[in-house]
Amino acid sequence: MTPTVVLPVMIGGLYAAGVYLLLDRSLTRVLLGFVLLGNATNLLLLSTGGPAGLAPILGYSDPEQFNDPLPQALILTAIVITFGVSAFVLAIIHRSWRLARNEAVGTDEEDRRVAARKATDADELDPDDLAPEDRAAMHADSRAGVLEELADDVDLPAGSGTR
Repeated sequence: MTPTVVLPVMIGGLYAAGVYLLLDRSLTRVLLGFVLLGNATNLLLLSTGGPAGLAPILGYSDPEQFNDPLPQALILTAIVITFGVSAFVLAIIHRSWRLARNEAVGTDEEDRRVAARKATDADELDPDDLAPEDRAAMHADSRAGVLEELADDVDLPAGSGTR
């Protein structure tokens, strides 16, 4: 393999491994996948800089020999973003472990139930025709007992009204 082929193969391998790890339910693997995607992006940005040159300092060398500073600035930005998101995912992993002693994302039964419903346009639906568990949270028949509690008929003590 020549040096011109090694870098694209490494970038492609890092992207492939990162996407594969992102698709797992384990949050630790998601974190590792995101870090691999960040490193692949850094290598991709580094390869856009072209051949190595001299530092872009005036008076140090000719402007034709300068290295392009834009990919370097983008790489620094990508490093900061990757670090911030990694810290956030790490905090989510820690919180999940502290609460459930498990860092894997479970199956959401509500999502499965919604996905199993037939595709119907919301404008064609009548809320009264839906099953009670599919109705909106404050549908008329689900708040019958709540309305009496929320009534505005409050007995005020004598003398506390407006003058």
